[in-house]
Amino acid sequence: MDSPPPSKRTAFLLSQLGALASSRFAERTREIGLTPSDAGVLRLLGRAPGLSQRALADRLGAVPSRVVPLIDSLEARGLVARVRSRTDRRNYELRLTAEGAKVLRTLREIAEKHEAELLAPLTGEQSAQLGTLLARLSGAHALDTDLHRDVGREDPGTPTQPQQ
Repeated sequence: MDSPPPSKRTAFLLSQLGALASSRFAERTREIGLTPSDAGVLRLLGRAPGLSQRALADRLGAVPSRVVPLIDSLEARGLVARVRSRTDRRNYELRLTAEGAKVLRTLREIAEKHEAELLAPLTGEQSAQLGTLLARLSGAHALDTDLHRDVGREDPGTPTQPQQ
């Protein structure tokens, strides 16, 4: 039996590669004591220091009460600090601690190695072309390029898994 042309299986292959990439990244973050969600929150706070818990919850597509235990855990491990907002004393801003910034640097190294291994079968030109095409598709479907959002999920209260 002949296989269908690759263009008829693109979505399936993207799904398979996404699952593989997510699974391998989870293994790598587990080695340093983090979940992919922990890693994603650290990445978001590294890019946008001072987010409030509410803003972080909005970004993750989760209800704020579901984000509290995640931040509590990161704070207990000394990676994130809640700092009273200078502009609105009723709110707290989330900031990486020095240890959190150190872990974020480690995560960046892990993500770079992860991507290099995943794309190793491609030439540099092919890798760049794939990145361009995926960015175009992501934009056309209004996907957040910083995190995974399960658009078909029925429970919007569960935090999503941020992207590597």
